[in-house]
Amino acid sequence: MSASAPKSTTDTAPELQLTEEERELLSIRTVPEFEAAQAARRRAKALAKAPESHLATVRRARKINRILGETYPYAVAELDFTNAFELLIATVLSAQTTDVRVNQVTPALFARYPDAPALAAATEEEVEPYIQSLGFYRAKAKSIVKLARQLTDDYDGEVPGTLDKLVKLAGVGRKTANVVLGNAFGVPGLTVDTHFGRLSRRMGLTTEDDPVKVEHDVAELIEPREWTDFSHRMVYHGRRICHARKPACGVCPIADLCQSWGEGETDETKARKLMKYEMAPGRERLHLRFLTGATRRQLHAEGYPLSA
Repeated sequence: MSASAPKSTTDTAPELQLTEEERELLSIRTVPEFEAAQAARRRAKALAKAPESHLATVRRARKINRILGETYPYAVAELDFTNAFELLIATVLSAQTTDVRVNQVTPALFARYPDAPALAAATEEEVEPYIQSLGFYRAKAKSIVKLARQLTDDYDGEVPGTLDKLVKLAGVGRKTANVVLGNAFGVPGLTVDTHFGRLSRRMGLTTEDDPVKVEHDVAELIEPREWTDFSHRMVYHGRRICHARKPACGVCPIADLCQSWGEGETDETKARKLMKYEMAPGRERLHLRFLTGATRRQLHAEGYPLSA
């Protein structure tokens, strides 16, 4: 392999015996530190002369999407659901808490209240015990009961499949609506959460802070059919490598495409230790299970840790 070519690496625990096929499957694209630094200098020099053209940004954004797709081929919504109603409720509950924690409470919640009419008939006080481990559970109980009553009264208990109707429901904004549309109805949408917004700014895909403006900017760069998958990939990357406080730049698969490379740890060995979830050191078997098609429900049932 030439010195200038991106190389592949995998973080394997010394005691873990892997076949060559498994090692190849686990390998991710990484960019040597000197190459990433050179790319960063070239970008800085070019940007000092003139802003990046729209066409150049489109090409860079789509290459980022392709590489993230290769890195996280298993990226999906991390909330567990079986229908649009469950996804809608779970997404509302996920505000200011983790998907992992929401997934811990929703099985019992949906067993007791399997659809909108059932939840609409409940009182807030009856719902609270099912979600009390979540932050702001009283406000969330009030919100989802009101939402269920709206669905029951206005839509015969069904979740509407359009953005304008979804955002009129209690506790539902554009982000939640796009999650539901993209994952339950197959309608492409960009889900701008804190990870998506942070990464979009770091990568130089937008300079905006407002989620709606971020959505507009990125929508002009990525093909509409890719919007939902790109959203998942950005969230996965933000949770696993491109962390808010200390991004693992040294193992970033898009280091040579990012306008903020170097904000975090650039040494590959040190950066590997910052990787989280299934990419964390010592979780190679979990990572392999994801890469070979196992679902989150299957892995949870098998006892794998799915938190960071």
